[in-house]
Amino acid sequence: MSAVPDYLQNIRIVLSRTSHPANIGAAARAMKTMGLSQLVLVSPNIMATPMTPEPPEFIAEHAADFRLPEESFILASGAVDVLEQAKVVATLPEALTGTVLSCALTSRRRELTTPLQTPRELTPSLLAAAQNGQTVALVFGNETFGLSIDEVQQCNRLMTISGNPNYFSLNLAQAVQVVCYELFSQVNADMSHLIPERNLATTDQVAGMVRHLEQTMEELDFFKRRNQERMVRRLHALFNRADTTTEDVDILRGFFRKVSEKIAKTQD
Repeated sequence: MSAVPDYLQNIRIVLSRTSHPANIGAAARAMKTMGLSQLVLVSPNIMATPMTPEPPEFIAEHAADFRLPEESFILASGAVDVLEQAKVVATLPEALTGTVLSCALTSRRRELTTPLQTPRELTPSLLAAAQNGQTVALVFGNETFGLSIDEVQQCNRLMTISGNPNYFSLNLAQAVQVVCYELFSQVNADMSHLIPERNLATTDQVAGMVRHLEQTMEELDFFKRRNQERMVRRLHALFNRADTTTEDVDILRGFFRKVSEKIAKTQD
């Protein structure tokens, strides 16, 4: 079973008037890391950078023909497919077509009546809508100026990422990562693929290891003035409680052999 729910395809990330080509690629990478793949670019205003000295010009009348520079694809790393499938439009209303919930990401105080909520507070309703087959949009503004008042008013939810009030400076891709993580953290995805396979040792394997340990302890005169039978029983109980694996047995028995070899050398 896939750890990524299909309904996450109903959530789109909208980047409005993004200027740095690297941010677009890094945002795509942040999305794919958290199971999202629907990216919409609104009127990208690509700036010149050392890697992109001649940035592509966006022409509204030919929005569908716009192509991102190589820098974006390099920063996307393994999320190139997200960029290749990204939709490019001229206006925010086009990007929000068909959406039921649209969240404007902002960190500025605005004279708006819509309540300001954190990603954690909004995520349950966003996921519920996506599960019901409804389209959800998360709208991020330009790196320098953020979303305009007009863009914010076109959304029906206001989302903000809380942080240090004395210094709050999230990069665009970082903001996308934070929001996408919050979404994915609440989908209750199957994480069993992250659990390493454990091969529990059989009863006879554990017993053989304990006998080997007992033999090594005898060679060290460890049981001198100690109750050997009682101590060995406790060792059995210890390894049974520990859910000892075959790898544990191999490591310990290898160690016991080394100890025995050292003892034999000192006795020669």
